[in-house]
Amino acid sequence: MKINWRSKLSSRKFWALIAAVATSVLGAFGATDAVSLKITGIITAVGACAVYMLAEAYADGNNSDSD
Repeated sequence: MKINWRSKLSSRKFWALIAAVATSVLGAFGATDAVSLKITGIITAVGACAVYMLAEAYADGNNSDSD
């Protein structure tokens, strides 16, 4: 089974899952709330950038095909 990474990386559900898993793992290892908040913020920021870049690439690809 081949994973469609472009689809995964553009999924908000995927990034929410990654943030939730990271928060759970940090909590299990005794990280403070401040550390968990910072790491979750970084993950969601990276996710938002990935979704934006893939959406723009898709839109640009569709625009160039119609020219």
